[in-house]
Amino acid sequence: MNLNRIDLNLFAVFDAIYTAGSLTKAADVLCITQPAVSNSLARLREMLNDPLFVRTGHSMTPTPVAQNIIGPARDALSLLRKSVQESHVFDPTTAQKSFHFASRDLLEVSIMPRLMARLQHCAPNITLTNYEVSRQSVVSAMASGSLDFYADASTFTDPHLCKQRIASDRFVALARKNHPALSNGLNLETFLKLGHINVSHRKSGAGPIDIELDKMGKKRKIVMRGQHFLTVPSAISKTDLIACIPYHLAKHYDLSIYEMPFDIPPVEYFLYWHVSADHDHAHMWMREQIAEVCKAYQTHAQAA
Repeated sequence: MNLNRIDLNLFAVFDAIYTAGSLTKAADVLCITQPAVSNSLARLREMLNDPLFVRTGHSMTPTPVAQNIIGPARDALSLLRKSVQESHVFDPTTAQKSFHFASRDLLEVSIMPRLMARLQHCAPNITLTNYEVSRQSVVSAMASGSLDFYADASTFTDPHLCKQRIASDRFVALARKNHPALSNGLNLETFLKLGHINVSHRKSGAGPIDIELDKMGKKRKIVMRGQHFLTVPSAISKTDLIACIPYHLAKHYDLSIYEMPFDIPPVEYFLYWHVSADHDHAHMWMREQIAEVCKAYQTHAQAA
């Protein structure tokens, strides 16, 4: 049998005929015409090479083949109905599901711990995974179902992705305690003289700090380049270097924080997901949880 020819609708008709015992009653149950039922039965008979039902008086008697397949057919239809129903209803208190994230420091350090604490109370069987995915692979990973959410401070546009702004922050300068050059604070002149740690996923190219400096005709001295903000504090505490990082990360470390000596736009964070999951109830529920956590976090961060 060619499985590509199987039409599940035919088995729904088969189940109705088996239960009702007649084509007319099956048509009433299915809310379709009797000719439509007859046509479906004819197709199923051809596909299975068996009459399936024989007329005895006013009823349709199932053949041995029909008797053999009715159980598995009903199980399959029940499983399909259950799957469809569950796709429209999501109960976080009982759901067993894992959501996969790809994010940089924002989500992993500040948002994910708060999100996990929230889920332990309202969705105890849901788990979270965060791992690194290159920007070039985000769309394909989401399309395959291996990735649910991508979060980043930078923004990009793709027709297959939906996005939502979830938080914003400001850059600050981070330096070790009792830095000899910063006893009187941080001005632009000192900022440009000191060596900098620059955080970027790219090997080269200007970031938001350098773009703003370039507008003023200035350039800072970058002596170290890294991929992650989380590696910065260790290097800062052992050197006279400084680094510009978001305040929500800087405040976690026992280091000196200075406001930027020039104006720079805030850093904004976006959450991305695939369009195929936009109306999925489980996905929608998780986006609501992320939004609530980010909202509460933003309020706390601003107050701090």
